[in-house]
Amino acid sequence: MFLSTIPMAARDPILGLNEQFSQDPRNDKVNLAVGVYYDDSGKIPLLDCIAEAEASLVASRLARGYQPIDGPTAFQDAVLPVVFGPMGNLSDARRIATVQTVGGTSALRLAADFLRQWGGADHAMVSDPTWDNHRGVLGGAGLYVGTYRYLSAGAKTPDLDGMIADLSSAAPGTVVVLHACCHNPTGYDLPAEAWSAVMETIARRQLIPLLDNAYQGFGDGLEDDASVVRTFLSSGLPFLVATSLSKNFSLYGERVGALSVVCPDTEAAARVRSQLKGLIRTNYSNPPSHGGRLVTTVLSTPALREHWQAELESIRLRILRVRQHLATALQSYGIDKDFSFITRQKGMFSYSGLDAVQMRRLREDHGIYGVDTGRICVAALNSRNLEQIAKAMACAFQAQAAALSS
Repeated sequence: MFLSTIPMAARDPILGLNEQFSQDPRNDKVNLAVGVYYDDSGKIPLLDCIAEAEASLVASRLARGYQPIDGPTAFQDAVLPVVFGPMGNLSDARRIATVQTVGGTSALRLAADFLRQWGGADHAMVSDPTWDNHRGVLGGAGLYVGTYRYLSAGAKTPDLDGMIADLSSAAPGTVVVLHACCHNPTGYDLPAEAWSAVMETIARRQLIPLLDNAYQGFGDGLEDDASVVRTFLSSGLPFLVATSLSKNFSLYGERVGALSVVCPDTEAAARVRSQLKGLIRTNYSNPPSHGGRLVTTVLSTPALREHWQAELESIRLRILRVRQHLATALQSYGIDKDFSFITRQKGMFSYSGLDAVQMRRLREDHGIYGVDTGRICVAALNSRNLEQIAKAMACAFQAQAAALSS
């Protein structure tokens, strides 16, 4: 029987660690692997604006019928200005085909399926390094996935020259996944002035840009984090944006996302939407309702939207404080290393500088779980565990230095 010959799949590099973490009996264990924001009490917060929106929805006793294949128009209209800015120019709004998806991951997969079937794409490029699931999502759609250089040799700044050189050698029609803000896993974003060179190369080589907009609001603020998307919009280039709303609304389990395709004109947008609907129909049929309704309610209610922006800003500022406290704590251990890079990184993640051996030591010796690449989720640090984590990391850095000098 064929089922008896199916091999065991490799564990997901992040979710597999979560399974290992859950089985660890130590009471002081810490999970820095998963990309989730926790407040200072170590809990995923329920935003006040979401609680108020949810109470309103419960009171309205709405039926739980099927949604439109591409999601409600109200959801699309509410999300569009968050990502692209005020849609005063109606011609811009009408040439953007936006559909609701099952989180940001589904938006990426829908984009890959669409580009494979209708864009003639067979190759994609992701940054080296990138979010591990990018390769799986794009490869699962039938694309060959290569990489472009992203970090310098010292792994402390983006390697713009290497990135441009690699993009310049890509074949026309190659899909290029770009991180709109808060690069995952490194936390290092391209400087604003670098994007003109990236867009010029994309236009010259006729590449297809796919922007992964997973962490808007966690880096420099809700509007500033959208600057790359809006720069692409003003360039006139066709491009796609996969947006997660699960994270900046703290609705992880509701899986709220959107895919937007920026087209040359209104007629092209209508055709694109029709094909996206066809792909959705044969995949998950239509998106779930509850999370999308919560987001729509918050964004379309001025008082709730203002409250959301204030809550999101407080999350961003706490992450900045945690970064500063971690860098200061590490420096206090007298390690001959400049830890200011932690404060220059953006968003929830930090490329800590620890290697796979040291990350395994953190897990085995201290019960602190991070990815072997050295990526840690700084949003999981709090006033109770920060000193414990800093001390364990300091031991790992000291062991790393001793190994290198021997």
